[in-house]
Amino acid sequence: MDRKDIDKKLKEELGQKRYLHTVGVMYTAASLAMRYRYDIDKAMLAGLLHDCAKKVDDAEKIRICKKNNIEISEAEMQTPSLLHAKVGAYLALKKYEVSDEEILHAIEVHTTGEPGMNLLDKIIFIADYIEPGRNMAPRLDEVREMAFVDLDKALYMILHDTLEYLKDKNAVLDPKTKITFDYYRRDYDN
Repeated sequence: MDRKDIDKKLKEELGQKRYLHTVGVMYTAASLAMRYRYDIDKAMLAGLLHDCAKKVDDAEKIRICKKNNIEISEAEMQTPSLLHAKVGAYLALKKYEVSDEEILHAIEVHTTGEPGMNLLDKIIFIADYIEPGRNMAPRLDEVREMAFVDLDKALYMILHDTLEYLKDKNAVLDPKTKITFDYYRRDYDN
């Protein structure tokens, strides 16, 4: 399936608000790819598909994971919406016929991150946070600027602010997010 066909299908499936976010992530990922000399087409495809499982209901996400031996963490069982990244990678492969492992991995880790992320992982993780339709995050202007200066520092800032937000809201924290933060904080935490 080519990107135009995937775009058309997602436009029908995601609803207007989620689709606009998806397009924002796709073009932000393209901008970051240009800045960091990464394959623009791969970044755009990963950005387009990053939330392809967002509208799958929680029970179906769990069913897909169990049927396909996709690990479900305790945090994901408590908050199954977190599974949209893992299920999204699965759907990108099976439904949208994307076989590129880098793209699939970037979709899989775009919500929690993971230690030692590759360039595309970072691009999608950050693009999801800074795309133009986002406007609620603290320090968003700073993070947007930093994303085009130092990708790892932008990643660290996002992880820091995400952990603070989850703590303030007393929300479920996927331990992988904290592990990722600890991995990147070694370079930036003073």
